[in-house]
Amino acid sequence: MAQFDDGKEAGALRTIGEVAKATGIKAHVLRYWEQQFPMLKPLTRNGGRRYYRPEDVALVERIDRLVNREGYTLKGAKAALKGVPDQQAAAQQTGPRSETSDIVPRLKTIRDDLRAALAA
Repeated sequence: MAQFDDGKEAGALRTIGEVAKATGIKAHVLRYWEQQFPMLKPLTRNGGRRYYRPEDVALVERIDRLVNREGYTLKGAKAALKGVPDQQAAAQQTGPRSETSDIVPRLKTIRDDLRAALAA
């Protein structure tokens, strides 16, 4: 959870600079993520100033976790946020999870071996 040391209430609107400082994500990255993730829509006011609601900050933290900690590509993170099991997006994922991509065939082989043993 982002820690804000600005004296505002927990549900207060935050500027992009405040969110960037609290999450450690640069403002230009946040603006880029707004383009890439249609569900990330902070409020905009005079002159295009962005104001992040608590749910926007939570979404930024989820995107950060998926992309920077779990190794998802942006496409894979979008699919994960939508809750859509996208095989192609999952295949594009990098990092530790991509090493388990052959587990389903191995599990099917084990299942078939167990069925054969039970049938004998």
